[in-house]
Amino acid sequence: MDAPITTGGGGTCVVGEFVWDVVLWRRGRADVSACLLAATAASWLLFYGTGRGYTALSLASDVLLLLLTVLFLWAKAARLLNRPAPPVPAMRVPQRAVDEAAVLLRAALDAACSGFHDIAMGRDSLLFCRTFLCLWAVSIVGSLTDFPTFCYASIVAALTLPALYQKYQECVDTYMRFAYMNLRMYEMVYERFSMKCFVRVRDWVMEVLKDP
Repeated sequence: MDAPITTGGGGTCVVGEFVWDVVLWRRGRADVSACLLAATAASWLLFYGTGRGYTALSLASDVLLLLLTVLFLWAKAARLLNRPAPPVPAMRVPQRAVDEAAVLLRAALDAACSGFHDIAMGRDSLLFCRTFLCLWAVSIVGSLTDFPTFCYASIVAALTLPALYQKYQECVDTYMRFAYMNLRMYEMVYERFSMKCFVRVRDWVMEVLKDP
């Protein structure tokens, strides 16, 4: 379970290991996982739980407006009072980070386009079945809830269920085997009952057809 994720590219491997560590709360990434989970819960409460009608755009605008106003007034007051300016670092996006993000995005889009082409041309039946089931499940879930709530629930599930399963794997596997055995038993009972009903209906139909 703790084996590192290996992929074709070095950057993709590092990103995959980081994401897997965050999901499983291991290798010193527990603080990142906790912050991400807390931010998700807080944002959901802010947008949907308080009833104040916040949206992502309005919240970002208010926060940026407050931040820029404070920094602007601070800089003006510091210049008038001959005090140090606010400690705002020079913010620039590294070209390497942009190139790595572009490479990852291109690889993901290429894989999606390749899979779509294979399905459209009828080349991969297994991929078609998986995609069909995934889209069908998303359609059912989408009819029950809205997209933002589904995204929040997915993030919370991704940050909790894998870690809980890794911690209680033996107990979960025991219960799953027990549930599978019960399901198989009920399936055998249902098959026997269905066969008996089919035989009775068939005999009854044959008797009806024999009568003049």
